[in-house]
Amino acid sequence: MDEERNEEPENMEIPPSFFPYDNEDQIPGPHEGFGEPVAVRIEGVYVSQTGPDVQRFVLLTDGDRRLPIVIGEAETYAIAVPLDKKKHLRPLTHDLLASILAKLDVQVNRVVVDDLWGSTYYAKIFLDADGEELEIDSRPSDAIALAIRCDAPVFVAEGILDQAAQ
Repeated sequence: MDEERNEEPENMEIPPSFFPYDNEDQIPGPHEGFGEPVAVRIEGVYVSQTGPDVQRFVLLTDGDRRLPIVIGEAETYAIAVPLDKKKHLRPLTHDLLASILAKLDVQVNRVVVDDLWGSTYYAKIFLDADGEELEIDSRPSDAIALAIRCDAPVFVAEGILDQAAQ
């Protein structure tokens, strides 16, 4: 067996080379201290096309500020279907997850978009499992799709909303 395969990857604290940066000094790090979470509502999902380029995003708002988060085609559908109060013939992945959580008597308390790394937003799903709060890292699109299905509130850190407003 090749010994190189058994070695641990070096420096796992630095993102792998598929990030578009020439050296470690250019890699943006996660930010701390974006402030307190602010309740937002999901304004909708939108598609924008410029020539051959198609961009899909979910738009969150606190009434004054808006935060567009770019999402994929599947995530657009996963968010739009329950927003439009429609049902898919077969359960989608987020429907399945919501069903599993319900059967396990686990509630989604809230979803919080709380970090920004480069141009990528990060979210957390807060669950109540038998009185214990669990925090799960998530992509914002998945967290939002689940929140809609579980009637859970969505929050965004104050500083992220401020930054988006600029």
